[in-house]
Amino acid sequence: MRFEGAYAAIVTPFTDKGDINIEGMRSNVGYLSGEGIAGLVPCGSTGESATLTFEEHKKLIDITIDAANVPVIAGTGSNNTAEAVELTRYAQDAGADAALLIVPYYNKPMKAGLVKHFGAIARAVDIPLILYNIPGRTAINMDAETVSELAHEHSNVAGVKEASANFSQISDVVELTRDLDFSVISGDDGLTLPMMALGATGVISVAADIFPKRMIELVRLCLEGKFSEAREAHYQLSPLFRALFIETNPIPVKKACDLVGLTGGPLRLPLTEMAAANVAKLQTTLASYKD
Repeated sequence: MRFEGAYAAIVTPFTDKGDINIEGMRSNVGYLSGEGIAGLVPCGSTGESATLTFEEHKKLIDITIDAANVPVIAGTGSNNTAEAVELTRYAQDAGADAALLIVPYYNKPMKAGLVKHFGAIARAVDIPLILYNIPGRTAINMDAETVSELAHEHSNVAGVKEASANFSQISDVVELTRDLDFSVISGDDGLTLPMMALGATGVISVAADIFPKRMIELVRLCLEGKFSEAREAHYQLSPLFRALFIETNPIPVKKACDLVGLTGGPLRLPLTEMAAANVAKLQTTLASYKD
């Protein structure tokens, strides 16, 4: 399976009592599915996965698959290999099209540990797996050689979501996996254009939660090699990218969902509500876009 296009890293709406807002989640999924997005990614960093119980994680996978009419890439990663295996098996059985697996955080495994961790998951399931390299959240970087080794050893290691901002490394990943049906995907909205210039095939996007058609257009232009037009689209979106990361993700995007008529709702501690001054900046930025 080739992963190409703009995918939305979707938020997890909560009620004022702290429960999953099931109808809000279904509504958001329905909206994004109807906007032409390439696929949906629940239970990632944007979905506050670190604060979900095991049962909530599974419930969100079920809700998304049931409500979506586009592919679903379920976030099933963990720093506990056994837990990641169980969640990924669950996602496969539930009907997910693929799974997104973050590099184990906090434990700081060596390369051998990464290879064994992802290898154990790959052997446990048949669905495509997308590795997720985001050193800013995990405290370690998964280098190009490790990604290439996993991709060549396991046919279902089908891609990597790269958010290291290390363009030399990203280029190496593309180069080392060119002989495979392997997708390199941007893990940062602002990196989409330069990464696709190097050979990436799309983005798992936070901004797509709010303005999916704009992200779809940016990726389309890149895929068609229209980089002059893509550059203009990128700079039009840059203020939005900055506003959505003015505080820790997903704090701003959940507020943005509420502001544009989608369902964001409260955050779970230790994340807290946006500062009033930043809310004002976000509102001003959102008002400058029409989708």
